[in-house]
Amino acid sequence: MSSIEVRNETGKTAKVHAVDMKLEIVVIPVSDVDRAKNFYAKLGWRLDADFAGEGWRVIQFTPPGSSSSVIFGKNVTAAAPGSAQGLYLIVSDIEAARKELSARGVEVSEAFHGAGDVHTGTDVPYLFGSRRVSGPDPARASYSSFASFSDPDGNGWLFQEITTRLPGRVEGDTTFGSSSELAAALRRAAAAHGEHEKRTGGHDENWPDWYADYIVREQKGEKLPD
Repeated sequence: MSSIEVRNETGKTAKVHAVDMKLEIVVIPVSDVDRAKNFYAKLGWRLDADFAGEGWRVIQFTPPGSSSSVIFGKNVTAAAPGSAQGLYLIVSDIEAARKELSARGVEVSEAFHGAGDVHTGTDVPYLFGSRRVSGPDPARASYSSFASFSDPDGNGWLFQEITTRLPGRVEGDTTFGSSSELAAALRRAAAAHGEHEKRTGGHDENWPDWYADYIVREQKGEKLPD
C-alpha cells in the first residue's frame, strides 16, 4: 500500500492509503513471433516465459534492471504489428546505452535532444513541435537526451537519459535497477566530492556519508550538497 494526500471538506490535507497499482506488462504487437523473440534476446533482455497452447503463444522479456516486462506472441493482441510507439527505456548514460546496443548488432540512432522532454515516436523527428537536434543535450540536463531504435516490425523504442529525478518522483529508499546505474551515480558523486574538497581545502574523511547524501538527494531531485 502507498499513501496519497487529499483535501477534506475543511480544506486541510490528509494522507490516505491507496491500493498499489504497479505497471508490469506492456504488450508489443508483432507479425513474426520467432523473429521478435530473436531480436529481444539479442538486446540482452531476460527471457521470462515462452508458453504456447492451441492457437496461442505468449513470450515475455524483461529489460535489465526493469520492474516491467513486455509480452508478445500469437493471439495476444489485435493491435497492428509495429503500432507500439514511444516506448521509453530510462538509462543513466545515453552514450553507454547506445554503444551497448550497437555492439549487439542493433541499429540505434545517434543521441539527440529537442525543445521538449517527451518524444512522440521513433519515426517522428519532432519533440513537441521542435525537430531533433543532433547530439545529447548540451547541458546534459536530466530528461533531455534521447536515442531511438525499432524492432523488426517497427515498434519504436526510446532511450531517455535521467540522472536526477524531478521532486516527488522517488518514494522511500533510493534504489537502483542495476549495478551500472549505481556505478554511474557513484562516479557523479565522486566528481562532485572532488570539487567539494577543492573548495574546503582538505581531505574529507567522511566521504562515504557525503556520497550517500549526494546520491539520495540526486535521486529525490533535492538541492545537492555543496
